[in-house]
Amino acid sequence: METIIDYRDVEVLRNEHVALKNVNLKINQGEFVYLLGRVGSGKTSLLKTFYAEVPVECGEARVLDYDLRTIRKRDIPFLRRRIGIVFQDFQLLTDRTAYANLEFVLDATGWRDRREKEERIDTVLRQVGMDTKAFKMPHQLSGGEQQRIVIARALLNNPSLILADEPTGNLDPETGDQIMAHLHSISRQSGATVVVATHNHSFLQRFPGRVLRCERKMLME
Repeated sequence: METIIDYRDVEVLRNEHVALKNVNLKINQGEFVYLLGRVGSGKTSLLKTFYAEVPVECGEARVLDYDLRTIRKRDIPFLRRRIGIVFQDFQLLTDRTAYANLEFVLDATGWRDRREKEERIDTVLRQVGMDTKAFKMPHQLSGGEQQRIVIARALLNNPSLILADEPTGNLDPETGDQIMAHLHSISRQSGATVVVATHNHSFLQRFPGRVLRCERKMLME
């Protein structure tokens, strides 16, 4: 089975302070992984190293066959095209429709054929049950609907790795469950690796996965 993330003795920094030390981690293709921990425990900083937002300066770190210690600045966009990211605060462009938000990403990542773009957008919107809301503006959508658009955006380039940082943090419990069910289903159906950072332990029984814990500056299985 292909290894998607391989960290050995990595130190994760946050604002020049050590957030996590001696991180040893191997995550394979198709795994659904929880990253548990309190606010400030290093979960987000670790996720940011996966897509080279936070540099790795100590240890060995590979994500999707990119060496994060030596990755060149010009190669970072190619790494990120293979990663889908779901943020807690949506980060949708507020001045355009849900459809146009997705089209913007495809344009930015090199899609040129109009028909292919339309087919891809239609596919991901159907995947998250939002095909009837494509031409709504973000402010016309509920929080749960906005988060589903964010998941659709993350799926556009058929990512091998999906990172979700507190994806249910701004949602009520029922809507949060629906979002987690979508992420769990996507992992099973597409074979993508999904890593969810959360402090909500109640998901573990309903949506089983591997559990990693950030605690006392250590990452523990």
